[in-house]
Amino acid sequence: MTDTTTDFPPVPDLVWSAGLHSGDDRMDQTHEEFVTLVAELRATPPEQQLPLYRALVEHTVEHFAQEDRWMVAIGFAADNCHASQHQSILETMRAVEEHFLKGDADIITRMAEALAEWFPMHARSMDAGLAQHMQSVGFDSRTETLADPSRVRPATMSGCGSVSCS
Repeated sequence: MTDTTTDFPPVPDLVWSAGLHSGDDRMDQTHEEFVTLVAELRATPPEQQLPLYRALVEHTVEHFAQEDRWMVAIGFAADNCHASQHQSILETMRAVEEHFLKGDADIITRMAEALAEWFPMHARSMDAGLAQHMQSVGFDSRTETLADPSRVRPATMSGCGSVSCS
C-alpha cells in the first residue's frame, strides 16, 4: 500500500523575484519582507520557530492592514473579497500558534509551506490588480493619498482587487 501523504511534491522555496513584483514599490517592499520572513521560518528547525513565527504574524497583520487601508481609500467596500482573504489567512495564522503551544510541533512548518504555496498566486492576481487600480486612480502608496479624490467613489467596489474583478 502506498502512503498518499508523501505523493505530493514538496512546496518549492519562496524566493523574491521579478515574477512577484506588483507594480507598486511600497507594496513590493512589504512583499519582499514577507517572502524573507517565510523563507527564514522554513529554514529554521521546528523547536526554534516560534519567535520567528510571531514576527511573521506581526508583519502580516501590518502588511494586510496596509493593503486594506489602501483598498478603502481607492473605493473598495471594507468587506471586499481581497480583504476577506486577508482576514481568513490571519485567523488561520493565529490558530497555528495555539496548536503549536498545545504540542503540534510541526504545525508552524506546515503553515510556512502553505504560505509559500499561497502567496505567489495572491501576489500575481489580487495584489497586482490592486496595484494596477491604485495606479489608475492616482493613489500614492507612500503618502496614502489620492492626487484627485474625485476620481474615486467611496465603497463602490466589492471585488477582490484582481484584474478580473471589479
